[in-house]
Amino acid sequence: MSTMAAPSPPITRTFHRITVEEYEAMLAAGIYTDRDRLDLIEGRLVRKMTKGRRHSRGSENSRHAIERVLPPGWHLELEKPVRLLTRDTLHEPDIFVARGVADDYEDLDPGPPDVALVVEVSDSSLEDDRAMAATYLGGGIPVYWLVNVADRQLEVYRGDPAAPTVIGEDGHVDLILDGQVVARVAVADLLPRQR
Repeated sequence: MSTMAAPSPPITRTFHRITVEEYEAMLAAGIYTDRDRLDLIEGRLVRKMTKGRRHSRGSENSRHAIERVLPPGWHLELEKPVRLLTRDTLHEPDIFVARGVADDYEDLDPGPPDVALVVEVSDSSLEDDRAMAATYLGGGIPVYWLVNVADRQLEVYRGDPAAPTVIGEDGHVDLILDGQVVARVAVADLLPRQR
């Protein structure tokens, strides 16, 4: 006669989510450093992914395409933190466009209402990057672009994170700052060169 162990009771503990302020205090205390390669997303520490060559080319091409058309009073940042307090998020997107100049944010990372556009370039992390639409839009970022390298298209998220506008590589996208269209950008200019 064999005796079976009673099933383990389900885990009923809740995990502690941390706030942006708590994470920043940990960084200031040296608990975490740049070597740890972490982002805070929705209250959870997430390890940053390694970027491949196609991702890197897409990031550089996107940077050039957007910088060429940015009007005065706005600047572009690469892989720098964006603060979304209402979503417990301090994340470093590939690119973002913010009001003013970089020195305006010497003491505090930008967030809503100063960030007009966040851009992620996605090659191998498409589902994770799509999930970020809810974080960015829910955190007050008005427009999120997902440069989909694999499918050679741009996904534009505004309002409803489940309903992006998809623009093929022969199309153009409006660059909107403060609710105004300031330029049109060719989607092909955001993507790495076709092989």
